[in-house]
Amino acid sequence: MGFDVKPKFVTFDMNGTLIKFSINDAIREVLGDRLPAEIADDYLQICKAYRIDECTGAYQPFHQVVARSMERASRKVGLEYREGEARAVYERIPTWGPYPGVTEALNRLAEAVPLVIITNSDTAHAVRLAENLKAPFEVVISAEEMGAYKPRLRAFEYTFDKLGVTPAELVHVSASPMYDLRSAANLGIKNKVYMDRGFEHDEHWLGYERITDIADLPVLFGLPRP
Repeated sequence: MGFDVKPKFVTFDMNGTLIKFSINDAIREVLGDRLPAEIADDYLQICKAYRIDECTGAYQPFHQVVARSMERASRKVGLEYREGEARAVYERIPTWGPYPGVTEALNRLAEAVPLVIITNSDTAHAVRLAENLKAPFEVVISAEEMGAYKPRLRAFEYTFDKLGVTPAELVHVSASPMYDLRSAANLGIKNKVYMDRGFEHDEHWLGYERITDIADLPVLFGLPRP
């Protein structure tokens, strides 16, 4: 297990990989009793599906992605949509923090290779969330900057140009085959890490290293466990 060549950068998905992306909890809290228990799980699953759908069209700010996905999901389950609730959900995002062990693993890895974030967050949220990680990142690339969201290939192509690298010179780390690892594979990023957080299925045919403990990430780069 590990990589043969030292990359120029390790690129990371942030929300759901490093940051505990608690949007379902935020939606439940904001909607409160308006979201009946018997439809809550279906509503949240539909919201997730609509979020990725909204990310695959023309670029729009992430607050609109959140709002449109909630609006479409509300219509589907027969719930009244309220714009203020969508804004309240969006505004909670920068308060979220890292999963356990993430800050320590990132700081350890940064001793060996420069770290970069590629996130579907807007720029302002991306900066604040990266600060919440308390680790040294060389570059933080937002969807707003890229003018596209992952899984669109344009997001990764922008990253190659911004960093001045080829796909062979990166390792990309994500908890999402759907948003990240499929696109990374399609564009020739051979060295990939699936941080399996249990919310998507393993797609091992994409050719990545799979880990379930973030402390194993520095080990892939030849660093000893603390």
